[in-house]
Amino acid sequence: MGQLKTPAEINAMRPAGKFIASVLVSLRDYAKAGVSLRDLDAHAHALIDAAGAHSVYLGYHPSFGAIPYPGVLCTSVNDAALHGLPSDYVLVDGDVLSVDFAAQVQGWVADSAITFQVGTPTAAATKLIEATEKALAAGIAAARPGNRMGDISAAIGAVGRAAGYGINADFGGHGVGRTMHEDPHVPNLGRAGTGQKLKPGLVIAIEPWFMAGGDEYVIDPDGWTIRTADGSIAAHAEHTIAITKDGPIVLTARDS
Repeated sequence: MGQLKTPAEINAMRPAGKFIASVLVSLRDYAKAGVSLRDLDAHAHALIDAAGAHSVYLGYHPSFGAIPYPGVLCTSVNDAALHGLPSDYVLVDGDVLSVDFAAQVQGWVADSAITFQVGTPTAAATKLIEATEKALAAGIAAARPGNRMGDISAAIGAVGRAAGYGINADFGGHGVGRTMHEDPHVPNLGRAGTGQKLKPGLVIAIEPWFMAGGDEYVIDPDGWTIRTADGSIAAHAEHTIAITKDGPIVLTARDS
């Protein structure tokens, strides 16, 4: 189920959520053609230091990673869907960039992701990004007491399938609290009315990621970067939300 948070604990998570949102807005403004992924990581690192926050990515080393994570951001470009490493790659006009960011503030973690186009937008990428954001909104709307985890998963999957996009449920959302990854897993595909019952106090990251082609993915030799198997573009959207008796609260909501 994952540990349920009290209303006071959910309130204590708000500064982390606000910080994550502000950094993502800053990164979206900073990411231009000519900027490298390492530049983006350094920009985020400076914001973390200035806020007295703590990176939960840097040095993170789960079993699947060939190396400890070397940055404070996941920056995934074009066919990279998740967990893209900071590198010397320089953004060019038309790139599709997903930025995933989590950090700890005052002992609590929040996690969020956005996807946007660098410079000139294309119709195909715009449609994919909009569908991913629509799926995130649908998943959040289903995160209500009395519903089940499968209702969130089914809502996300329905949007992606209706748009004709590839979906893979191996990587999805998760519980959030004192650490970045807690129980439960939040799949991006599922059957409504199944899974654990949602209760007030559950804090989860909901994160659909869709592929413009098929459902299959490959993982780079670094053990981190997940790419579409067919080379199609991908998009990722994520918010940390708290389920309350009155419905979901988006802790990482952005002002713009």
